[in-house]
Amino acid sequence: MARDGAIYVCQACGAVHGKWSGQCGACNQWNSIVEESRSAPPGAMKPATGAAARGRGVQFETLQSDTPEPPRIITGVTEFDRVCGGGVVPGSAILLSGDPGVGKSTLLLDVAGRAALSGRRVAYISGEEAVEQIRARAKRMGLEKAPVELASATALREILATLKREKFDIVIVDSIQTLWSDAHEAGPG
Repeated sequence: MARDGAIYVCQACGAVHGKWSGQCGACNQWNSIVEESRSAPPGAMKPATGAAARGRGVQFETLQSDTPEPPRIITGVTEFDRVCGGGVVPGSAILLSGDPGVGKSTLLLDVAGRAALSGRRVAYISGEEAVEQIRARAKRMGLEKAPVELASATALREILATLKREKFDIVIVDSIQTLWSDAHEAGPG
């Protein structure tokens, strides 16, 4: 009999079973079924009951506001600044995506270099390239004298510890899919 809160999942095909069996009935693989907890992952929302289950609703506002525009960091890359609404808002996160080879890393290095040359403190953390590769690209782009602080790292805990200690105006992580956390069992990304 299955324990409360337990499910049995075939590691070969992902089929879910109500009890353990030596052979998966879906793919016929032997000794591939393991017990997993049915409990929600940490941080998951718990189902509401009673009045809370009906919810409080949301409050809408109009597009008009007296709130002033947030300050922006001008990077010096005109088109990038334009797409970001006139520069980068401090504290914001920007996810840049595109097909492999279209120039994401080159654009980010251009942003980093120009912002650093204008007096901003910029960190460029690469999970895909060694520091020497980034330096070589910067030299080809004419940015070798830009005071960008480079690191090659993929461990999220180490990166966050450094960012708590050091204060940067702009932090670039290239690429987010290479990061991993020892707090989660999943692979990088």
